Amino acid sequence: MSGAPGVGAGAHAGGPLTIRSDRRHRRVRRAALAVTATGIAVLVGPWIWTHGASAGRLHDSTDIPAEEVALVLGAGVGPDGRPSGFLAARLDLARALYKAGRVEVLLVSGDNSSEHYDEPTAMKRYLVAHGVPEQKIVPDYAGRDTYDSCARVTRIFGVDRLVVVSQAYHLPRALAICSALGVDAVGVGDSSARRWSSLWREGQVREVFANVKAALDVLTRRDPVLGPPETGVRDALGSG
Repeated sequence: MSGAPGVGAGAHAGGPLTIRSDRRHRRVRRAALAVTATGIAVLVGPWIWTHGASAGRLHDSTDIPAEEVALVLGAGVGPDGRPSGFLAARLDLARALYKAGRVEVLLVSGDNSSEHYDEPTAMKRYLVAHGVPEQKIVPDYAGRDTYDSCARVTRIFGVDRLVVVSQAYHLPRALAICSALGVDAVGVGDSSARRWSSLWREGQVREVFANVKAALDVLTRRDPVLGPPETGVRDALGSG
């Protein structure tokens, strides 16, 4: 017994349904590839920018060029007001630079957006307790993120050359932002915090995404929290 092939036979024989299904699958694959490629570009592009802009500007504590000011970027502070291990490592590095005569003033920039959370005060207290003269430490209470700290250093404190102190994986982003905002910066990175290996790896992963935000901040030239110009750095440089 014979007859015209049915829908099922047509589909198995490469009929219209099979052709439409193949086309739909190809469109889905192309869309997935496009999304994947875009995602990779969004992550890789800013990474290339930060590492390219910071090339030749990364130093260790023994070969860093002498500058008047070091910008110490804030990090976590505990409920007791003590710097986290990562922040303490940055402060120890900044203190060593001051003691070695590589810098004259430490500008400590961090988040104080809440009355219950105050990175700059914790940073200053730690440095004073470890032998840095109080008059050589200038707090910036509105450094809520790296972009804000780098923007305020020139717009509020009038500094256009400095040394940036942070963890090593953080420096390319900080230096790239400084460069984009007209600040001539070099950096010294702490690597001692690698002993907290899992936190270090988390920081490295976060940095990939933070680079994207930094690129957007620079492209949009967003304003940080601003205010009147401050003379703290100039006064500290003039102090005995």
